[in-house]
Amino acid sequence: MADLGMSIREGSGGAKRVELQCEHQNGLIYVVSSEGNWVCTDDLIHAHALAGFFKEMTDLGDERIRTLMQKWGIYYRSRDVITQDPESDSDPIELSS
Repeated sequence: MADLGMSIREGSGGAKRVELQCEHQNGLIYVVSSEGNWVCTDDLIHAHALAGFFKEMTDLGDERIRTLMQKWGIYYRSRDVITQDPESDSDPIELSS
C-alpha cells in the first residue's frame, strides 16, 4: 500500500514497516507484536499500535511533546471505536475508546 509518501509493507511474523519519504525526509517505522497491540489482527497491527502510541503520548500532557508536535504540524485526537457486525446490515456501532 503506497500513497502520498507513505507505504506499508509486510515483514516476517506479522511485523509491518511503515515507510515515510518525501524530497526532504526519509524514515521507517517498524511495528511488531508487543504487550500493547496483541489484541489486534496482524493486518491492522500498525494502525492499532500507532493510534495507541499517539493516544498514550498525548495523554502524558508533556509540554515538550506538545511543542514538538506543533513544530511539525501534527495533532492527534482519539476517537470512538466503530465496529460493524459482519452478520448484520445495520449501521456500525460506536464503542467508547
